[in-house]
Amino acid sequence: MTSALDDPTLERHFKGHRDTVTSVDFNCNMKQIVTGSMDSCLMVWNMKPQMRAYRFVGHKDAVMSVQFSPSGHLVASASRDKTVRLWVPSVKGESTVFKAHTGTVRSVNFSSDGQTLVTASDDKTLKVWTVHRQKFLFSLSQHINWVRCAKFSPDGRLIVSASDDRTIKLWDKTSRECIHSFYEHGGYVTHADFHPSGTCVAAASTDNTVKVWDIRTNKLLQHYQVHSAVVNGLSFHPSGNYVITASNDSTLKILDLVEGKLLYTLHGHQGPATCVSFSRTGDFFASGGSDEQVMVWKTQFDSADYGEVLPQQLASASSEVGAGGGAFPGDSRGMLRSQTVAILEQRLTLTEDKLKECIDNQLSISLQLHQQHQQLPQA
Repeated sequence: MTSALDDPTLERHFKGHRDTVTSVDFNCNMKQIVTGSMDSCLMVWNMKPQMRAYRFVGHKDAVMSVQFSPSGHLVASASRDKTVRLWVPSVKGESTVFKAHTGTVRSVNFSSDGQTLVTASDDKTLKVWTVHRQKFLFSLSQHINWVRCAKFSPDGRLIVSASDDRTIKLWDKTSRECIHSFYEHGGYVTHADFHPSGTCVAAASTDNTVKVWDIRTNKLLQHYQVHSAVVNGLSFHPSGNYVITASNDSTLKILDLVEGKLLYTLHGHQGPATCVSFSRTGDFFASGGSDEQVMVWKTQFDSADYGEVLPQQLASASSEVGAGGGAFPGDSRGMLRSQTVAILEQRLTLTEDKLKECIDNQLSISLQLHQQHQQLPQA
């Protein structure tokens, strides 16, 4: 089944950061990529070769996390300077800034409707904000060490957080309560995210492993021991069939969640691979490293393969990969239904995005009026 897949290929290669690349994300229109770096800058790279890159300057210290809004009209960034900025990713690069935490802000993430942000910090808290006017809504504070990462679930009802207290916590956004803690005994948790179905979470750890839990049964489903050093980041393919990981062992690895096995090992970066992200459609993925490089890869997964894979249950990881856990839950018909619903939801989201463009344009105008800093891009 997977034999039809072609190996991923390196498509583009961007140079411009002056220190480790910490975070990477694709615009939904596939025309731009944003990266953050320890050099305190954001870069917006254009996929068209003739288009120049933009460098956004404003943060006073390392940029730890960047993300495009779902509509692509804004970029959020989190920094060691304890602030979060919202940028209009255009030539002028205006931004609005707000003091988000009392420690380094490690992570920023938009909800799928683009209306709220969740931030995670070394001050041990998560905070939720409105995007419009950056109004503080509430804090989540049960972690007892730095919080490295926080993400909304696809439906926006839950938040997952990863911390140096060795836990992955699930939070209910409405009740604002921690509904479950997964304990990662081996090391600190560097990154966590929801499976596109919303039924599972994956976490990367300093003990070199990647684990996948079912959040309905709170059981460990898969346990991958494929890296030889700290795993810094991971990203699910939109189909939900694959996850890609980035590690200090300098490799990216693509895991087949259905077969429960390692599919590809990619060598591109000199030194640690620090971040990785699939594009919104899954056709591409991008990676960043301590070598200051940003690489864009073509996935080469044939879309015809999804049809074969979807009706199947996602398997537990095989013994060569690591310790088991059960199969991904739900019968094959359930898997197929959930994937069909996900595709319909994607189409609805595209329609909603057009409506949200009006709101985003209004927000862009208000951002420009309230701009704190204006910095033209450097060559």
